[in-house]
Amino acid sequence: MNVAVCADVGSTYTKVAVVDLDGGGLFGAASARTTVDSDVLHGLDAAVAAATAGLRVGDAPWYVCSSAGGGLRLAVIGYEPLVTAQAGRRVGLSAGANVVHVAAGRLGGGDVSALRAARPDVVLLAGGTDGGDAETLTHNATRLARARWRVPVVLAGNGEVRDDLHAVLAAAGVPVTVADNVLPRIGVLAPESARAAIRAVFLRHVIGGKRLSRGGRFARLVRAATPDAVLTGVEVLADTLGGDLAVVDVGGATTDVYSVLTPDERAGGPGREVAGTLWRARTVEGDLGVRWSAPGVVRAAVQERLLSAADAGVLAVAADARAADPGFLPVEEAQRAVDARLAALAATVALRRHARGAGTGERAGRDLRDVRLLVGSGGVLRHASAGTAAGVLAGVLADHAGGWPLPRAARRVVDVDYVLAAGGLLAGEHPEAARALLGAL
Repeated sequence: MNVAVCADVGSTYTKVAVVDLDGGGLFGAASARTTVDSDVLHGLDAAVAAATAGLRVGDAPWYVCSSAGGGLRLAVIGYEPLVTAQAGRRVGLSAGANVVHVAAGRLGGGDVSALRAARPDVVLLAGGTDGGDAETLTHNATRLARARWRVPVVLAGNGEVRDDLHAVLAAAGVPVTVADNVLPRIGVLAPESARAAIRAVFLRHVIGGKRLSRGGRFARLVRAATPDAVLTGVEVLADTLGGDLAVVDVGGATTDVYSVLTPDERAGGPGREVAGTLWRARTVEGDLGVRWSAPGVVRAAVQERLLSAADAGVLAVAADARAADPGFLPVEEAQRAVDARLAALAATVALRRHARGAGTGERAGRDLRDVRLLVGSGGVLRHASAGTAAGVLAGVLADHAGGWPLPRAARRVVDVDYVLAAGGLLAGEHPEAARALLGAL
């Protein structure tokens, strides 16, 4: 059998799909608890064994992504909050990072302390368009060098001083990787080089540093951060579909929203974003999840006027219980109904924020009116009944009070077999198989 074993090692569950590399079909799928308390390879090997049971996979290649241990924590340092800092933040999100800190302007002593307190795995250091301001980027790079900074830095600012600043950082012992400027010109966002550099740093420094496994095998297996792989899968799906699409992934700790829009006249005109438009984007809502962040769902729903005070009081008790026991699995219908309610609220609030731009640092949000396909993902939707999962997505598409224009004609589907991550993992080496796999959604 010409197959590949694709696995996503999540914070709670490890999901595995066995994909036919010739036709893109799915031969097997399974999941197991992620064993972060011992060695993540235990859960990974168990999930692979379950997915390949009865199959003759031989020495099939493994393609693995991971968000275990909290995923990739990124800090962004830019020149000005609404320009390069915002551009850097968008690039970081597209690279699969959880952006834990954003700073702009010349770093002072207190700023460096705040940066340390954020505990980033990687720092994206940007600033100045090519040929523009170089003073701020130079100051910040020199400041990190003098502070004996040891967290990996991706340098993606003004190209005219990039090589000189790389030398300054490297001479001070800072682990530094050079990338092209994320904002070479005002209004032009160029994420590809920095996204690739962040991915490389994640694989080289972060996975091994999280001590998720005792040996080096896990670090050798992992090819991407999970959100990075999923966004790649979303991009492939959008190209296959030939139109705009959106994905809402409801997790235990966060709810991620991905969207791919078709570039058009929205990119120009007097209202264009000076930080550039990222047509293939991701936002992360760290207060929205159905386990660790369940209380945040209730608070956000009240703020968005999706819950009355009385309903919120009842739901808050269940949310607090789930946050206290993230491994909780519903066994009764009433418990499953609570999970579905939390998922519906998380998905609705997350899509509102993604589309409106409120609370994300975006000025204009995302225009999702031409979205043709809305994909639901996350264990709470995959394990729900088909009717319940469909109802969650239908509610998102009927959210007329959300303050954003709804998709005009969107089909909805749930990624039951978790193929978005698998498709993203395969896209580079097996593009035809990835397209066929995702085209079956």
